[in-house]
Amino acid sequence: MDGKVVVVTGASGGVGRAVVRMLGDKGAKVALIARGETGLATAATEVGAEGGVAKVFPADVADHEQVDAAADSIERELGPIDVWINVAFSSVFAPFTEVEPAEYERTTAVTYLGYVWGTRAALLRMRPRNRGVIVQCGSALAYRGIPLQSAYCGAKHAIKGFTESVRTELLHDRSDVKITMVQLPAVNTPQFDWVLSRLRRHPQPVPPIFQPEVAAQAIVYAAEHPERREYWVGGSTAATIIGERLVPGLIDRYLGKTGVTSQQTKEKPPTGVANLWQPADENRDYGAHGGFDDRAKDRSVQVWLSQHRGLIAAGAGGAAAAALAVLATRR
Repeated sequence: MDGKVVVVTGASGGVGRAVVRMLGDKGAKVALIARGETGLATAATEVGAEGGVAKVFPADVADHEQVDAAADSIERELGPIDVWINVAFSSVFAPFTEVEPAEYERTTAVTYLGYVWGTRAALLRMRPRNRGVIVQCGSALAYRGIPLQSAYCGAKHAIKGFTESVRTELLHDRSDVKITMVQLPAVNTPQFDWVLSRLRRHPQPVPPIFQPEVAAQAIVYAAEHPERREYWVGGSTAATIIGERLVPGLIDRYLGKTGVTSQQTKEKPPTGVANLWQPADENRDYGAHGGFDDRAKDRSVQVWLSQHRGLIAAGAGGAAAAALAVLATRR
């Protein structure tokens, strides 16, 4: 990433905030896109403190004109875009029928179309140069919907299908532009403090919970190694995706019984903050972490396994060959 121009949407808080700090540590020139200017300004300072170069480009990712204009400004001020990382999202915590139509449209515009417009802006500039990387920050919920998050789950499913379509077009054109996806578990981010909620209790991530730096490490690794179709972060993500393939009906019933209560905590009341229409970090910096530091893990063995799948396969093959050799000598 040293010296590369990297765009990150949703850069002012949560996973995006952790990603830009890591990119700064790697010496990247980081373009930060989000709506909340206080969060953006503090994030840019952190990138500089880590050793990178940061520039802020405030934009609403739901507006394709704003995204394209930001991309033009980035290339003018920082140079040709090498990597585009889509992270920005919003949502509503509520049963489906309690989400207003306008809120559904807004969630879809930010969380799904934000990725579409970011990908489009990147490809329009990368394809003529025949180089570049696009990373989509996904979720285990791209494979498995859960209660109280129908708008978010629908958008994440859509991103997966959209990304697969774009990938096949790039393969058809024999393009050297790469696109990959990173599927995340529950992460301790400000999402649970600033997403619009109609729940009686404070929303919470379903354990196991991981710190945003775990997600950021996987996302930056994917940007550096985009040959894989996607990466899974956390054993819970792997279990969710595999379980959905094997016993989807059983998971339906399990989530119907436990999914509502497991996403709410009695430990604190709802914040009353909502970032769906206006940024929550316009005048306040929320940072990367949410309110669950005491329960969040700062590492994931599964991430290492995902990133070293070839090495593991080679090791397993070597062990099998050695075992066969021993058996042969005994015979």
